[in-house]
Amino acid sequence: MVLKALISLLILVVAGVAITQWKAARNEARAEASHPPPGQFIDVDGIKIHALVTGNGPDLVMIHGSSGSTRDMSFALAPALTERYRVILFDRPGHGFSDPLPRGRETINDQARFLSAAAAQLGAKQPIVMGQSYGGAVALAWAVQFPDRLSALVPVSTPSTPWTTPLDPYYQLVTSTFGNLLAVPLITAFVPDTRVEATMTEVFAPQAVPEGYLDHFNPRLSLRRSATRANARQRANLLDEVTALYPRYPDISVPTEILHGDADDIVSPSLHSENLVTQIPGAVLTLLPGLGHMPQHVAVPDVVAAIDRAAARAGLR
Repeated sequence: MVLKALISLLILVVAGVAITQWKAARNEARAEASHPPPGQFIDVDGIKIHALVTGNGPDLVMIHGSSGSTRDMSFALAPALTERYRVILFDRPGHGFSDPLPRGRETINDQARFLSAAAAQLGAKQPIVMGQSYGGAVALAWAVQFPDRLSALVPVSTPSTPWTTPLDPYYQLVTSTFGNLLAVPLITAFVPDTRVEATMTEVFAPQAVPEGYLDHFNPRLSLRRSATRANARQRANLLDEVTALYPRYPDISVPTEILHGDADDIVSPSLHSENLVTQIPGAVLTLLPGLGHMPQHVAVPDVVAAIDRAAARAGLR
């Protein structure tokens, strides 16, 4: 009797795993079919980097944040800039349609190396580099590690200063062995749209999610198993990487325009941007009253103005 029960349980477990993996793969295929890669692929040392290039003018690279893709920046901000800049949007390694980097070589420094090399292949040898949230940390690493590969820097809502709060339990789960093997497929397969929409509401607060953004961005691309795992690993290691980069900020010599909403409760403006501006020589900070974590969508004119100021200071406009 006990043996039969164990066999039945094993069959149920195997069936449950198989159903979960099948549904996860189906959701991934649907997301990729409805939102295929809009750009081109650049090969950097055998790693494919997806890039979307549009517009004319000085080169401007824009780097998305956690769980993002080219579709984040291409929703509202890029269209506002393409008449005056040659805008280059990248999927960071492991996100969107870019290949992941090897384990242990996916730091913000590594990402900056690959993205700057991809930009150079596109003819952008010294672009203005703008990054939002995690993408801003990559932009800072780009400015520190490769100072001859950019002309100006625009960090937006950027984590830049070591912090003391513990890693979010979600990232602790997903980066664990159990989470990697079991929780990630369950997330991809079964997280409902209502949970996805609620999360996006939290990210944009206190502003509303712009109409049409979810359809354009498609969060299901970010919930694919490979993207979920890459994002969790990168986020889990970010504190150590920022701590190591922090003493190098005084080495940044390009014009720097920092932008942050003063109501951002995801990345603290007082801890991060208000401290960052004191570390980079000549940096300028603009705080946006009442705005949260996503100025690139809810304050497009302010972000455009910051990029214009950086370009003018660099002699590009």
